[in-house]
Amino acid sequence: MGVFHWLLTSVLFLLLFITDISAQQQGCSVSNSEPSVYENNPPGYVLTTIHVDSGFTVTIDPTSQDARFFTIQGSELQLTESVDYEENPVLIVTLICWNSDMQSNSLEILVTILNENDNSPVFKQTNLTQVVPEDTKVNATIIAREELTASDADLDTIFYELTTTVQDAEGYFAIKGVNNPEIYLRRALDYDKCKLTTLLLYARDRPVGSSEITNTATATINILIEQSDTKPPWFLPCTFINTDNNICISSPYTGRVNISEVSTEPLILEPGPIYAIDPDYTINERIVYSIVGGDTDKIFSVDADTGNLTMNKAATSPDGFLLQIMATQVNNIQKYAVASVEIKVVNKSEHPPYFKNKIYNGTVFVGLALRSFVFQAGDPSSPLMITATDDDFPDKVNPNIEYYIKNSTDFIATKDGFVLTNVVLESPETVTIEAVGKDTVSLQEASTVIVVEVMRAAAVTSSDKAYTAQDMAILGGTLAALLFLALVFLGVMIYKQYRKPVKYLIRKKFSKEIAGGFQNQSDKQDSPPDVSTKQHKTPENGSVRSMTHVLKQPAFPLPSSNTEEINSPPKPSVASTITFDQEEKEEEVEETEPKKEVKSILKTDRSMADDGYKAVWFKTSVDPEARETVEVIEDNAVGSDDESEQDMQEKGGGGRRL
Repeated sequence: MGVFHWLLTSVLFLLLFITDISAQQQGCSVSNSEPSVYENNPPGYVLTTIHVDSGFTVTIDPTSQDARFFTIQGSELQLTESVDYEENPVLIVTLICWNSDMQSNSLEILVTILNENDNSPVFKQTNLTQVVPEDTKVNATIIAREELTASDADLDTIFYELTTTVQDAEGYFAIKGVNNPEIYLRRALDYDKCKLTTLLLYARDRPVGSSEITNTATATINILIEQSDTKPPWFLPCTFINTDNNICISSPYTGRVNISEVSTEPLILEPGPIYAIDPDYTINERIVYSIVGGDTDKIFSVDADTGNLTMNKAATSPDGFLLQIMATQVNNIQKYAVASVEIKVVNKSEHPPYFKNKIYNGTVFVGLALRSFVFQAGDPSSPLMITATDDDFPDKVNPNIEYYIKNSTDFIATKDGFVLTNVVLESPETVTIEAVGKDTVSLQEASTVIVVEVMRAAAVTSSDKAYTAQDMAILGGTLAALLFLALVFLGVMIYKQYRKPVKYLIRKKFSKEIAGGFQNQSDKQDSPPDVSTKQHKTPENGSVRSMTHVLKQPAFPLPSSNTEEINSPPKPSVASTITFDQEEKEEEVEETEPKKEVKSILKTDRSMADDGYKAVWFKTSVDPEARETVEVIEDNAVGSDDESEQDMQEKGGGGRRL
């Protein structure tokens, strides 16, 4: 079979060659009998040049298959219109050459049309919509390849690319490959995060980023996410615990019942009645309720459809109950949630709380800081206080009542009933608010109206200026600091005024305690004196007696002593001068211990039995001519101070110097 085709081709070329030779011999020829041209050529495109001998004429055979595409202009064979490769890949035309003798022959021209990339890929559908269930498995096919494959008239290889136009919807869908447009689910869907998205599928006849001219087609694919039954019920109100908002935890319910009493109405619970929803809200499966724990005595019942909690019988014990309520989807019992309900058993409240005043009037000023007091109208020095009474209590004061403002966020009420600002009030106006006093045990409430007149701060005078709690605290701190400084100043003044008498008394007491350790050494003749002695001359006929007083120095240093005084030779002490002061004697008598007798240090007789105190004795009869020896006592036992010998002399002017 191959040999046959080869022979046929050879014969055709041979015939054309012979024809060409014969044509040339007969007066007509062409420069190229098999020209080629790219498609989409402009009209008048020159295919070949015709050579005509003298006496011959050349024309186009009108019976030729593609004669309408050709024309002869002078010696040129031209195309009359643009040619499309996809419609006419080859054109054939026959030229007739003849002369006046009616001799003619034919010349066939074969034109090959070359293909260009002039066609874009084409999708079967440029816009389609697909519904995808939320619980579709990952890697599942969303749209099949056959529905998305594009065709290209140029028969080029198609390259695909998938993108999305919806923010936060990236990554859910993808195609199987760059040459395979099948779309599949890449990761699990979440209806709450992505309810729909729009995908754009691009088909190109060149790879992405190619430098060649690229033709592109686009298909728009709308993906609608259909919610599935994936979540269990939620008790309301609840709080989301994650950023995806797909897990919501409810707070416990609380309620109260009266002891030994059966309530005929559904129990009032906080923060609201028992209520659960199907978070797959587009499905909204029916939910039923049941008590699954905490009610061993079957005191309570719950309505399966509404969730209302009622009583079957009275509670006889003050002990409370902690019920477990389960909410279950009817279509799937495995989708459920459990909430706790705390029921307190309390004594019955016979009377609800109430306000004696139906209307309270208050004033406040513009521009005050947050948490400023609202004052009573007409009395800007008294904070406004609302009070609810309760006849269940002997003094009508219910400690379980708490207050709050119901219809305004500009004011708040404390638990004690004081009304405070909650914002910085900017303009004068009259505000009417509703205040509520609630019994936190019986849950009974009372309400009243508060009319607050907001006034400009300029209206405040020095006599009726209102102060906030912060102002009062600052004032109290300032007064406390001033009081402390005043006490310090008073103490300093007292110290300066009475410093000398106090020091004198302390020093006197201190000296007496030290002196208690000294002993009279005058009877010991052989003991060397501790201080220097001086002899004073007397008249010749006088007798001489020696008076010796030995004073031992204390072991500790005295405040008034210094290094220079310690190292210097002993000097006569001021103690050698003895003065007598009646006032000092009286003080000494008052401070002496009761068991010891107060004795004078000036004695005229020498006693050997007295021990534990010091004395100076004199001979009763002194000869005027006699010489007297006086022992100088060094005053090391008593510290020197501001109280000098001169002071002592001034106090005891009636004293006697020896």
